[in-house]
Amino acid sequence: MATDSKLQQEIKKRTPFHSPEQEAYLNLMRTSDLLQNQMGRFFREYGLTASQYNVLRILRGEGQPLPSLEIAERMIQVVPAITGLIDRLEKQGLVERRRCENDRRVVFVEITPQAIKLLAKIDKPLEDMHKHMLGHLNRGELKQLSSLLEKARTLDGG
Repeated sequence: MATDSKLQQEIKKRTPFHSPEQEAYLNLMRTSDLLQNQMGRFFREYGLTASQYNVLRILRGEGQPLPSLEIAERMIQVVPAITGLIDRLEKQGLVERRRCENDRRVVFVEITPQAIKLLAKIDKPLEDMHKHMLGHLNRGELKQLSSLLEKARTLDGG
């Protein structure tokens, strides 16, 4: 008789999973939920959401204003309403908007000095949080995990 998987025990599932794909998917969802909850609590301490942090990280990394749609394309998590997200950041004084002079439909978003200071406060604690959440995996395991997750995102098996 096969022993129950760790996930099967965690969720108290009485019967085996229908397939290895189902088990892997549910493992991925459970892990994602755990990590997102921890990160959500972390960012709330700084008055941000994970998506707001992501916008600021993109802008700081680029080093220059970007169009809203470019920011949306670079987001880790798809955000249906990038405009609302940027509105909230603007209200907090963390970004400023400017219309493109050549094409008034394009809105550039620029990070503020206040946001750069906030990110500087977040950098080290965030690095520590990543180590806390994944530091029990060695370098090879982390590379393998990243590779497998990238492969899973292809969705076409290629």
